Amino acid sequence: MPPGSLKRSKKSSSQPVSTNNSDNLKSISEEEIIKQILLGDKNKYSLLVEKYQQMIFTTCMGFLHNKDEADDLTQEIFIQAYLSLVSFKNKSTFSTWIYRIAVNASCNKIRKSVRKNFLQRLEILTGSGKHEQLYIPSSVMDNPENILIRQEDNDLVRRALDSLPENQRTAIILSRYDEMSQKEIAEIMNVTESAVESLLQRAKKSLYKNLAGNRK
Repeated sequence: MPPGSLKRSKKSSSQPVSTNNSDNLKSISEEEIIKQILLGDKNKYSLLVEKYQQMIFTTCMGFLHNKDEADDLTQEIFIQAYLSLVSFKNKSTFSTWIYRIAVNASCNKIRKSVRKNFLQRLEILTGSGKHEQLYIPSSVMDNPENILIRQEDNDLVRRALDSLPENQRTAIILSRYDEMSQKEIAEIMNVTESAVESLLQRAKKSLYKNLAGNRK
């Protein structure tokens, strides 16, 4: 499957590609699919795109908070994975491997936008930017995870999430947006499950403190 064929309409950005290959995906292992791709059957790559596109898009949304940017980055990730497939050694599952690519790509994109984000926040601090009415839950004892889910489109929550250290932000996004287990997150981040648990606890504490502080 040539990388250019991954492009699709923005209108369907958050929907899986329809390739009518669901039956094929169930009847063949991912290891065999990758083997056939490397042997020259490039069209088999559409099976992997169909299976993981929505999940990777969701991960990108968790980091970027922008549908168009997440859509573009999702396409770039699958192109990068396709071009790097020869380096995939089956030391992990394909899902773990491509999630690592997605997390790294998302973090890299955020780093490149640091200056832009700094200037935007400076506008807010100096009063030169637009002010919006922000809704804060009446109870500061509310679970910050629930706040995160209910208000994922709220700029306040986005800023709270973005203020987390990169490893904490990655863990909470994979946990809350992708609903992954601590074991799955540990495999993707290449850390222990206890380390993931610690990251999640610290992330939740920071989110709570940040959101509760902004309520005052």
